[in-house]
Amino acid sequence: MQRERLTPDRIRRFSCPADAKQSFLWDTDAPRLAVRATAGAKSFIFEAKLNRQTVRVTIGDVKAWNLDDARAEARRLQTLIDQGTDPRQEKADKQAAIEARKAAAEAEQQEQQRQAVTVGEAWAAYVAARSHKWGDSHKRDHEKAIQPGGERITRGRKKGQGEYSLPGMVHSLLLEPLKDLTPERLTAWMQENNARGATEAAKNFRLLRAFLNWCAERPEYVGLVRADACRTSEVRDHVKAVKAKGDSLQREQLTLWFEHVRQLGNPVHAAYLQTALLTGARREELTGLGWADVDFQWKSLTIRDKVEGERIIPLTPYVAALLASLPRRNEWVFSSPSAESGRLQEPLKPHKNAMQAAGLPPFTLHDLRRSFGTLAEWCEVPVGVVAQIQGHKPSALAEKHYRRRPLDLLRMWHVKIEAWILEQAGIEQPGEGQAPELRVVG
Repeated sequence: MQRERLTPDRIRRFSCPADAKQSFLWDTDAPRLAVRATAGAKSFIFEAKLNRQTVRVTIGDVKAWNLDDARAEARRLQTLIDQGTDPRQEKADKQAAIEARKAAAEAEQQEQQRQAVTVGEAWAAYVAARSHKWGDSHKRDHEKAIQPGGERITRGRKKGQGEYSLPGMVHSLLLEPLKDLTPERLTAWMQENNARGATEAAKNFRLLRAFLNWCAERPEYVGLVRADACRTSEVRDHVKAVKAKGDSLQREQLTLWFEHVRQLGNPVHAAYLQTALLTGARREELTGLGWADVDFQWKSLTIRDKVEGERIIPLTPYVAALLASLPRRNEWVFSSPSAESGRLQEPLKPHKNAMQAAGLPPFTLHDLRRSFGTLAEWCEVPVGVVAQIQGHKPSALAEKHYRRRPLDLLRMWHVKIEAWILEQAGIEQPGEGQAPELRVVG
């Protein structure tokens, strides 16, 4: 064992022989201190015996440690040995403490970031996670709720609304921390929105309530949201109760309805509205109907269904006559030369005009869908048949798992429904192979 009193110059000149992996130069002032040289580096080390076992600890690189500090560290380590403490364990404990403090600091930083999560950030995550289960209308409701507004209104401007659109009702919350959605804040939010429209405010309240319920189940938002914030009486007292809509055409109104719809100047509008009533299809399902979806030979319509993805329904005689009479301008059945998409965009306005001329209530397009289901009851049609034609989810266990009626069976009932509705309107249903004249019964 080579021992010399270590000096900076001796340390600088000391090197590892070419035929050795490492070499040691031991200090005389601090007997347990040595310089270890390898092919590429030199460092101070401490070596001693503890419980008859050799304990070696690397103090540090000779470039980072000066000699006096290295000797002081060696003496400190010797004191630990004398006390029966393994310096390696002490070093590991220190490192563990450093890592623990680092982890705690990172956790605190992450918690601060979590506490600062805004409603807008969580809303975006919510929409990304859930929107694949939503229909197009529900997606639009969520998009509208957070719109910043300020867009120029080009048509249908309401009195007092000005020339620019208002922000969505959830937009005012987007920059607020998620943890600040307390009952008090939501109460104030509902009061603000009720001033704009209680019905729309109630709809946005339901959107926000579902959002908060989702957040409460997510680990990243635990403790930030109060899922019961929307259930407190102080908030609910400001939510307008929305009654289920029940508007539908009555049997006695069918004559007037058909008369004025058929008198519309645009045959596409007239055909669309009559088809909507006689199929019970949703608005977008019909506006998106293409000629490729119409099979005149086998008398069927392929509907792009928001629930099932696609459903096939019968092409009844009167509807077949309506569609056959339409011009084939492009791929869409209900085409529109003036629309950028090439298809009908606003069927509601002509319907309102027809209702006004007929002196009937301002039925919506969804009311026509509701009317189909209501009027079908006069024909004593099985509920499951109507649901399958309209694309409703089966409500009973047997309907859900065992009843999928073939097209021929649906056609039998659907033709009966159409014939009964037309009879009430005084219109003769075209017969099998009969030219589609759409005559009015005298």
